[in-house]
Amino acid sequence: MKILILGGTIFVGRHIVEAAIDRGHEVTLFNRGNHNPDLFSGIDRLTGDRDGNLNALRDRAWDVVIDTCGYVPRIVRDSAELLAPAIDRYIFISSISVYADFSRPKLDENGELATLADPTLEEINGISYGPLKALCEKAVEESMLGRALIIRPGLIVGPHDPTDRFTYWPYHLAQGGEVLVPGEPERQVQFIDARDLAQWTIQMTERAEIGVFQATGPSEPLTFMDMLERTKQAVDSPARLTWVTEKYLIEQKVEPWMELPLWIVGPEAKGLMTVDISKALAAGLSFRSLEATARDTLAWAKTRPANHEWKAGLDPQRETALLAGWHDLF
Repeated sequence: MKILILGGTIFVGRHIVEAAIDRGHEVTLFNRGNHNPDLFSGIDRLTGDRDGNLNALRDRAWDVVIDTCGYVPRIVRDSAELLAPAIDRYIFISSISVYADFSRPKLDENGELATLADPTLEEINGISYGPLKALCEKAVEESMLGRALIIRPGLIVGPHDPTDRFTYWPYHLAQGGEVLVPGEPERQVQFIDARDLAQWTIQMTERAEIGVFQATGPSEPLTFMDMLERTKQAVDSPARLTWVTEKYLIEQKVEPWMELPLWIVGPEAKGLMTVDISKALAAGLSFRSLEATARDTLAWAKTRPANHEWKAGLDPQRETALLAGWHDLF
């Protein structure tokens, strides 16, 4: 199968390229050439810019395109409309953030989508990201008319993750000592290893699947406490977990999600980590073990420079101060 991948050199796209090559497909990359230019030598690489320079895609044909980097509806529509006559199907990697209401658990693919008061807005931030992704989906579906596969992942984790939103936990736990952990130990968490997402995406591509699928994991409910304890064992960690109440963390102005990854507060805490993935499971989505993801993520994290600037997680000095303040209450 001839597969065109938009992006393909940073995280999710990188793993999708590897999965496609491993399964014997002919892969073409289209991107700006700004990241990891030495990756995947020997495959066809096209250079351009989705925002105004798609010339390298003209007068070519592929079986499918996998769009790993679509965030702005106008730009996605330009790509989809240009490629529609040249491909059979369009696979768009979206996000579960497209939904309007996460106040209830077990949200499925039929949930109401988020909207923007100004649909021409193109600034991407924490509020606009989900609605923009929803509009990108619409642009693909309108351009492809029944030939689109929309995949909505949850939090994507694993080696090469530039966000550090999961990497923080195995890396920090492996250092040992006292580790501050937030809130309710029994709260459910969901995420998917990028390699599992990539392999399933290629399998869905091979089967010519269309429609909308949520893709996160694991297949059975996983609590925050179980995630941390299993990660500790996986990375042979001597760390001591200190559970700190949400009330204290909020009083200390700790930022959910970014300073303490996987910690969510407010109405969306109920639904964002409990979405229904039964449709994807029925379509063959499967997962490697949490332990494998934790070990592989830690091994990759150790290859980064010592002065790597972490994108998520508590600063060590701040964590020490927070723990001291917490212990002083008792």
